[in-house]
Amino acid sequence: MAELSAAAPLTTADGRPLKAALASAQARARRRAFVLVLPLLAFVLLTFILPIGQMLYRSVYHDGFSSAAPQLAAWFDANPEGTAPDEAAFAALAADLKQMKADKSAGEAGTRINYNVSGTRSLFTSTARAADKLEPPYREALLALDAKWGQPIIWQAMRSAASPYTSDFYLVATDRERDASGKAVKVAENERIYLYLFFKTFWLSGLITGICLVLAFPIAHLLATLPMAKSNLLMILVLLPFWTSLLVRTTSWMVLLQGQGVVNNVLVALHLIDDQGRLAMINNETGTIIVMTHILLPFMILPLYSVMRTIPPSYARAARSLGATSWTTFRRIYLPQTLPGIGAGGLLVFILAVGYYITPALVGGADGQMISNLIKFHMDKSNWSLAAALAALLLAGVLLLYWLYDRLIGIDNLKLG
Repeated sequence: MAELSAAAPLTTADGRPLKAALASAQARARRRAFVLVLPLLAFVLLTFILPIGQMLYRSVYHDGFSSAAPQLAAWFDANPEGTAPDEAAFAALAADLKQMKADKSAGEAGTRINYNVSGTRSLFTSTARAADKLEPPYREALLALDAKWGQPIIWQAMRSAASPYTSDFYLVATDRERDASGKAVKVAENERIYLYLFFKTFWLSGLITGICLVLAFPIAHLLATLPMAKSNLLMILVLLPFWTSLLVRTTSWMVLLQGQGVVNNVLVALHLIDDQGRLAMINNETGTIIVMTHILLPFMILPLYSVMRTIPPSYARAARSLGATSWTTFRRIYLPQTLPGIGAGGLLVFILAVGYYITPALVGGADGQMISNLIKFHMDKSNWSLAAALAALLLAGVLLLYWLYDRLIGIDNLKLG
């Protein structure tokens, strides 16, 4: 025992301690692996992480008013919320309006306030044009130009916009606004649009996912059970839409579904409907559902097929030999084993449907629009902050769905084909 304890430590052929050599080799392997994945990490950072971070930042940042009205912003900082505007506040506003006229920034500042109180952009631009004629007392001078300058809700909107960092866009995105006291309240019933579109988007996405599941399940079962030659032919038919442009597929459906389109003409020729009773299947929700179901169906079929092909047929035969009916065999033996594919396909189709833009824009019309179309509208109108807030809420909804999937089925069971 004494000889063993006194023995020299193990070394490599070149005399280095074995433990140090192994540590050095492992360190080199880790560095080599990091270098190999570095391009992918950079790609993900530049095309995914940074854009999402920029979107979240823009949803709470807007500098359109605070930089154009520094004196009024300073007055708001010096006076707590709820303080009524005094002569000093109106003097600061008048000075900022004069500077806005010189800088030609009244439109941008008014647009920022217009996000909270509609109609205020014209108030800023018209008052800025006459700002050089304003003289003390500024309160009376501004009220003489336009009585709206005395409305508390406008002053509350300017206070909220005095800081470039704000949560106002999330309030607007959830059909809420700030009253004259700064409290968040719901907008009038006839002005609510965003929450309705969110609900409509998730409802249509869920409906399309359900329809895809009903249509894809038997197709995937046939793919998994048919002989190889027939199965390959069916797989080609399933994958065929992927070889065609999304825009081409959508416009083709427009030709099929329009009032004088192929579908209506066939129904009229078969005397199933008369010429005056042609079906309205475009520029509405019906068109959106039909076209998106066709486009997204392969994304449900492939995950289901990847799971079904691994289910041994002997399980069903064993259940039947023990006296189980066909329905019992399907419900208790076959269906539970397909749940990972159902969950993966449902998750994939739902997430894709939630963010779809081209199809609802072309075939949905006014009735078939989804939240993605409204985000695009606000981006065109240069209200990037509101568009970012809407996109952030949509992202939060998708992440919640992902979390529910992980809790109910487990992300480790995700099978996408």
